[in-house]
Amino acid sequence: MATHNILGHKGEDMAAEYLQAQGYCILERNWTNQGRKEIDIIATKDDIVVFVEVKTRKVGSATTPLSAVDGRKRHRIVLAADSYLKENRIDFCCRFDIVGIIYNDTDSRIEHIMDAFRASPKFY
Repeated sequence: MATHNILGHKGEDMAAEYLQAQGYCILERNWTNQGRKEIDIIATKDDIVVFVEVKTRKVGSATTPLSAVDGRKRHRIVLAADSYLKENRIDFCCRFDIVGIIYNDTDSRIEHIMDAFRASPKFY
C-alpha cells in the first residue's frame, strides 16, 4: 500500500475515534456507490446524518487538510450523499463536515469543521 494511503487510513481511524468520543454514531466508513462515489465517514448525531470528508497531512506539508476540499471535491461528496440517502431511503436532515488532521507520530492535531459547506438548492 502506498505511503499516502497508509496515512489516509490512519487519519480516518483517528477521525472515527474522535467523532465517536464526541457522541457520533458511525454508520459507514469508506462507503462507495458502484465504486465511483465515495464518502469517508457517514455518521449520525442528534437526528442529523453527517457526511464527513477526512483529510490528513503530515506536519510541515505544503497544503492544509482543509484546503484540499475544493469545489470539485465538494460536488462529488454531495452527489455521493444524495446516492446514499436515496439508496437507504433516509429522509433526515443532513450536513457536510470536514475533519482535518495534521499527523505527527507523537502529537497529531484534529480540526473538525461542522457544516463546512452546503449542497446546492437542487440537492434539497
